[in-house]
Amino acid sequence: MRETHRPRETAGDSGSGLPQHRPGRAFVHASGASGSGTPHRSDGRPPHTPRGARRPGPAGHPGTTPPVPGWPASLVLGSLLTLFALITWQVAADGPLLRLDERVGESLFRRGPAGLSQLFSDLGAVPVALPVLVCAIAYALWRGARRLPVYAALTMAVVPALVIPLKVATARQGPLTEAVNYYPSGHTATAAVAYGASALLLLAVPRPAWLRVWVPPAAAVLLTAATGVGLILHGYHWPLDVLASWCLGPVLLAPLWWVSRRRRGEPRATR
Repeated sequence: MRETHRPRETAGDSGSGLPQHRPGRAFVHASGASGSGTPHRSDGRPPHTPRGARRPGPAGHPGTTPPVPGWPASLVLGSLLTLFALITWQVAADGPLLRLDERVGESLFRRGPAGLSQLFSDLGAVPVALPVLVCAIAYALWRGARRLPVYAALTMAVVPALVIPLKVATARQGPLTEAVNYYPSGHTATAAVAYGASALLLLAVPRPAWLRVWVPPAAAVLLTAATGVGLILHGYHWPLDVLASWCLGPVLLAPLWWVSRRRRGEPRATR
């Protein structure tokens, strides 16, 4: 049984010709479209790597620069502003919505325990709501926040600067009284901003382990809602007074919310 020896290549055979590509095999290190010899894609598109070129998406979606609000937040804020403007126009023009509001309010006044409605109403008083915000600001400063507490204090200062001129301009008469300047509800706006800003501060700084992430916003919503309900049931405000301040609160808190999101690092996770 003889062995068939393969012909050996001579020195001239090995260096005279170009390398032959086998059919069906991909040439891995082929040069790009520009002929530079670099192992990039030949179609000119960027490489599929985590650091590859990315174009920013629409506003609020991954790829944008923080703190751009997403379109759902902008839609909600726009709807609240539109509703607030509609209510204010009806109050100023003594429109038909005002008569409906008075009929609904008269049917709700003096309902429920008077002591409980008074307690709920007091949640929006400055001596009650403001110390809560001061404690939250002090805690945020202690945990290392510097700019965010200043933004929270400025947001609180905007409430009287905006609500008092509106009260004077509309001069709406209050329920069960001859006095005026009841629109919008200052107690409700104070509660919304004070408790809402406190919740945003607590979410932006390290918290104790027992304080779950949903507790501060849930408490802020419940306290603000209780304030408005108490004011209506006790006869301190018409329902539209409270509803307008409920619309105004989130709008005033929006800048503080965007700043607190940047501190929490949420946009960094979406990049």
